[in-house]
Parts: sequence; structure tokens; C-alpha cells
Amino acid sequence: MTRAPLRENAKRSVMIAGHRTSVSLEAEFWTALQEIAQGRGQSVQALIGAIDSERGARNLSSAIRVFVLGVFRDERAPSEGPLANRAGIGQSVQEAGGGVGEA
Repeated sequence: MTRAPLRENAKRSVMIAGHRTSVSLEAEFWTALQEIAQGRGQSVQALIGAIDSERGARNLSSAIRVFVLGVFRDERAPSEGPLANRAGIGQSVQEAGGGVGEA
């Protein structure tokens, strides 16, 4: 059995609230983020800006990954489920030992 080669993170520059910043994500997350943005009729940059405004103390790359996971986990079409539901951002999760951690 052969494994697919690992893809390295891709760093992209985005403008959020008038400030340029870099975001490093795996290529798969960039692709998923682009699909979600297209489904919502917005740019990737606008979607990242919305995620950024809801992320709290979480770093932006993690917030994007959690957002993408939430969209696909909820099995919603990308055009549904406005960001207002936060798609898992800031929600707690049950850890293996029974404790509760931040998602």
C-alpha cells in the first residue's frame, strides 16, 4: 500500500480589516475554504475576514481549520449555515478523559 505524498502548508497573504497578514494552511484546507466561499458567493478573503471576527483568542489558521471542519461536519451545503452559527468556532469538545476542552 502506497501513501499519497504529504502536502506542505501553503502560506498566503490576506488583508483583514485593513491589515495584511499571512495564513498558513494545508492545501486541502485552502481548497475546502475556496469551495465554501464560492458556495456562499463571497471571496475567500471575505470569508477569512468573517472567521477572523468570530475567532476570539484562537489563532487564525486554527480558526479556519475548525470552521471548515464544522461546515463539512454539519453536512450543510456551503451556501447554507451563515457564519453566525460559528460552525464550531469557540465551542467546547469532550476530551478523551472526560474533560472539556476548547475546540
